[in-house]
Amino acid sequence: MSMGSAARVYRSLQGLFAVYKPPGVHWKLVRDTVETNLIRDLNSLGSPAPRQAIRFLPGRSEGADRSELTLTAARLPVLADHPLVLGVGHGNKMLTGMYSCHLTKEYTLQGLFGKATDDFSDSGRLVEKTTFDHITRDKLEKILAVIQGTNQKALLAFSGVDLKSQEAYEMAVKGLLRPLQKTPPVITGVRCVRFAPPEFTLEIQCLNETPQYLRKLIHEIGLELRSAAVCSHVRRTRDGFFTLPDALLRSHWDLHSVGEAVRQAGPRVRAALSRGEAEETDPGEGRGSGAEAEPRQGCS
Repeated sequence: MSMGSAARVYRSLQGLFAVYKPPGVHWKLVRDTVETNLIRDLNSLGSPAPRQAIRFLPGRSEGADRSELTLTAARLPVLADHPLVLGVGHGNKMLTGMYSCHLTKEYTLQGLFGKATDDFSDSGRLVEKTTFDHITRDKLEKILAVIQGTNQKALLAFSGVDLKSQEAYEMAVKGLLRPLQKTPPVITGVRCVRFAPPEFTLEIQCLNETPQYLRKLIHEIGLELRSAAVCSHVRRTRDGFFTLPDALLRSHWDLHSVGEAVRQAGPRVRAALSRGEAEETDPGEGRGSGAEAEPRQGCS
């Protein structure tokens, strides 16, 4: 992205981009750091002098008997042109639209059999130790299949399609099932990619999840296998149409890199938002109001 006046460059920063959040760093610190870097770089660009406006400033003139209120004309800079004023781009509205499309996210979860903690993480307070020698990959994959099947039924209900219709089958095969509104967490896919007891690794696709939900999922998998398990690592590898290669590392949290990322993501963002708007205005035949269902986090 070529550099120019701060105003022109700022106007080009209307969109979405992804950044890599280092483990253990709060997301607010990441946001504030990116914001600070952008402001720093924008303020370093050549900008015209602030426009001047005539303002009438109040004052008093002292007379022999009394003081009188007076107005004095003065030329002052327009505050809207001040380089320290922070504006908000259209990307915020696009971000809201992105989440309204109910796009799935993908995670890599690392688990550890043999213990339970108070917060389901490897660093939490230990509350129980268990054996895990009886757990096999086949047993783990059977539990995962039940979890996925249960959540798939819930997703069909949330999507408002007939569970027995051809439409439901075709949408499920193409991965086009989307909830009609905000729902509890839903798992759309889960598989084991590494099994080396006591350690194991899962890949999971889901909607409306939280980090605590994912850690609790590992805990409940341990319970279903008549053992215990904690989550030792959570890594998001995809957020909607953003994947790991899109995520800017800390060394690229600058004006040039962000501008280029916004430009490259633009076509994908517009395409996804257009599809989301089309689904909202024309949800398709055969959809009803949707049945109420709670996706289970484990299985019994």
